[in-house]
Amino acid sequence: MGKHRREGSRRRRLLAPSLFTALSAVAVAAVLTGTHGLDLSDTTAAGKAARSTRAAVPVPAADPAAVAPPAPVAAPTPSAVPTADPTATATATPAAAPAAPTTTAADVALGTTAPAPAGDRETGTVGALFSGTPTAGDHFCTASVLHSATGNLLLTAAHCLSSTDGVTFAPGYRDGSAPYGTWRVTAIHTTTGWSQKGDEDEDFAILETAPSNGRNVEDVVGGNRLGTDEPFGATVRLYGYPADAEAPVLCTNTTGQQSTYQRVVHCPAYPGGTSGGPWINTATGDVIGAIGGYQQGGDTDDISYSALFDHTIADLYTQAEAAAS
Repeated sequence: MGKHRREGSRRRRLLAPSLFTALSAVAVAAVLTGTHGLDLSDTTAAGKAARSTRAAVPVPAADPAAVAPPAPVAAPTPSAVPTADPTATATATPAAAPAAPTTTAADVALGTTAPAPAGDRETGTVGALFSGTPTAGDHFCTASVLHSATGNLLLTAAHCLSSTDGVTFAPGYRDGSAPYGTWRVTAIHTTTGWSQKGDEDEDFAILETAPSNGRNVEDVVGGNRLGTDEPFGATVRLYGYPADAEAPVLCTNTTGQQSTYQRVVHCPAYPGGTSGGPWINTATGDVIGAIGGYQQGGDTDDISYSALFDHTIADLYTQAEAAAS
């Protein structure tokens, strides 16, 4: 479905295995679009899903076809997203809801990385993925709530997981606490290009979650609209959960074009664990990318990639929403 057309197949692909100790090892994800009830072992691959902390390495030489990202521009005030209801928790023993932030996402200077503000409405839609009950130091990838009619969809990178077994999502996770509750992942939707070929240009996945305490995740924290066909020069807020940290980080910068179907952004200190983190357009509030794609998100901590969001993910979203209804 939605397969991109291109000449030949000379894309660089680094798929060296790097598995999480908490997850069972399998060779390659084989998830079909709309597949439910998978029984494969969870797996992660290289790039920024890797659990180990990597030292920063020099920026690789540019692809001759790549276009360097434009100079950063000032980010406008972020548009509003649905207000989280921190009093409506989704676990039997939830932690207290985060206090109102003293800073907001708009306060982070362009091209710098800092802790994402606690209690910020947009930050509350971003969370960590766990294998089982959230435990400090045990998150393996990042995901975010995707606005939908069903209210139960998440966005992440396809290379992050191949099974729903024991996977939970904790939006707003911070310092061992899941302030809004946790939601169990019940289904994974990827494209056939990814499931059959591991196509880095289709390294995105939409996850379904089950209600928790009778409420869907979007009912509690809100969700980000899916944005497609956005220009490469968009300015985004980039979120992610480093594997060695207990709070999300945030960077705002302008994206560039790595290749026909790949975005690139220069943001320091995005190591293993940040895969799947959303790229939220500062002008629209729409999510227009997720850390992944080329080099499964990047093999240096200071440059991140995302597969281009176009008709391919729009078709996947339509199928996932229909399946979740």
